[in-house]
Amino acid sequence: MQLANLTTRPPHLVEVLEALSKQKDQQEAAQTLITELSDITVLVAKRFTNDRTADGILEAFYLTVGCVSLAISQANVPETSQSRLAFLLHHGAEHVFQMGFRMIKELSGMPYDAFVSDFDSDPFIQQRNIKLLFSEICRADPITSWSGDDTYNKEKVDRGRNRSIVECAKWLRKNHFSGPVKSADLDANAVIALTIIFALSNDGRIVARAGQKEIENLVLRARENRPDIELCWDKLLKIIPAEYHTILRERVDEYKNTIIKKILSKTRLKTVISEMQDYYAGSELDIDYP
Repeated sequence: MQLANLTTRPPHLVEVLEALSKQKDQQEAAQTLITELSDITVLVAKRFTNDRTADGILEAFYLTVGCVSLAISQANVPETSQSRLAFLLHHGAEHVFQMGFRMIKELSGMPYDAFVSDFDSDPFIQQRNIKLLFSEICRADPITSWSGDDTYNKEKVDRGRNRSIVECAKWLRKNHFSGPVKSADLDANAVIALTIIFALSNDGRIVARAGQKEIENLVLRARENRPDIELCWDKLLKIIPAEYHTILRERVDEYKNTIIKKILSKTRLKTVISEMQDYYAGSELDIDYP
């Protein structure tokens, strides 16, 4: 049996310091860098770990190493130790650390998932999320492998997609046929699901929230009229900004072979309603009667 190759690498800061140690004419720069890193570690310990215990200082050191490494990994420089060293010496460790921490803070401000609530704007929750993400991505033991930059890149892609979904859902809510939906909590996936499903009505309305009775009426009308679902969705897309079309088309492709097929089939009405409530409409479905 052949084992898979595993790629391991130390934090970027470690590679940079190793490159610096080989340059005998950079002793003063090395001393300045070490002093800056020490000062940063103390500040991180005071704010995030514990500056009164050895474990707290050590944990702060790991976070400092990772945060500086993250900023280096995202810098627009050639991926060589010498280029990264030049970048760090030019900007200084404190500024590079601030760059990395700003990346964490901005990433934390992007939605973790496609559900928005009042808690997201609570300052305590926001600070807690920053601290958790800081620890998850930036903790880097210099003598072990580190993949915090890969984690950051993946999180950035995932959260960027969530943000696009949330923005799409907010637009749909704002343009809900009977007036904007004002609820503070937002289940973005559910809003998009309802909008796509209600497009079967083929009446040019955007339905971002609905009650059970409206769902029942939709299913009954769709089974009676047998609408051309592709034409219904094309009609919907014409009244929605192009920036949201990719998200909507992906959901259309998913739903037409699942819930839409059940709506247009002979599946029991109660079964369809139950499935929509549990798996599609979520908290955006009003429970208006037993």
